[in-house]
Amino acid sequence: MRRNLILFGLAAAGALVAGGLAWHRLRRDPTLPPARRPMPRSEFQGLYDRPLAPPSGPLRVFHLGHSLVGHDMPAMLAQLAGPGHRYESQIGRGTTLRAHWEDDIPIEGYAEDNAHGRFRPAKEALESSDYDAFIMTERVDIRTSIREEGSAAYVALWAELARRGNPDTRVYLYETWNWLSVEDGWLERMDGDLPRYWIDDILRGAAAYLGGAPIYVIPAGQVLGRVTRAAEAGQVAGIASREDFFARTATGELDRIHIGDLGAFVVALAHHAVLYRTRPPGLDAEMRRADGTPADLPDELDRAALWSMIEEVVGGLPETGVGRV
Repeated sequence: MRRNLILFGLAAAGALVAGGLAWHRLRRDPTLPPARRPMPRSEFQGLYDRPLAPPSGPLRVFHLGHSLVGHDMPAMLAQLAGPGHRYESQIGRGTTLRAHWEDDIPIEGYAEDNAHGRFRPAKEALESSDYDAFIMTERVDIRTSIREEGSAAYVALWAELARRGNPDTRVYLYETWNWLSVEDGWLERMDGDLPRYWIDDILRGAAAYLGGAPIYVIPAGQVLGRVTRAAEAGQVAGIASREDFFARTATGELDRIHIGDLGAFVVALAHHAVLYRTRPPGLDAEMRRADGTPADLPDELDRAALWSMIEEVVGGLPETGVGRV
């Protein structure tokens, strides 16, 4: 099998209908726990009443997800954090947390996208006691993943596994973004998707399971939205529009979902703000991609102003665990 099969304590084959939820596509998944009613909202919100204490030193981080994690963003996070920060990852192409967990579901691009020195099989990694922080993300469109891929239950499975390996591991859900061309508006979707889907459906749903709470959010989509609004109002030197965050194809066409160097830098800053709380030691350093080549960032970019906007976003959401800045 591609990865070791890890049995979850509450797994029950076929027991997939409870609390009005039914995931018909998941009936053969051997490790999916029975569906549960989400934790009452007031109880869930109480999980975030007290911010996390800042970490005492550099972190070792595991990233799990897909191409919106990629290779360059974790590499930039390590450069921002400075000496001592270490990381490994497992990614696929458009891969759900369900596909990462269930060994019989093929992962597109698994061999190619993990052929680098930072790869480590996710279950093996999390069963160890090696990680201070575990960051996972779900495939977008997030509404489809919640409806058809059992996102809340699989978030809980991954969180429980990470905490089984190291009870002190901090677990995070990385909020991403939709296609720029999404019909109901890129900024508008991010405004509504975080509270409704990423937090209420996934994190509150996961909190109903053993080991599924608390899980903190890295609001990268919200950060991109905040910077976009300022940039498109002419307030951010070096950034003119949302398109500046996104990659270009070999023929120069805009990639409407995958971020380029500037997007990876901003998303890495969002990760640093949640994980470390402090101004990144490497904020003003030359950034390099995962392959060691220089990242293409605007010379006129005001990194200090960018950092202030990001602090504002993460400090305004109790689910980050950061607390007001």
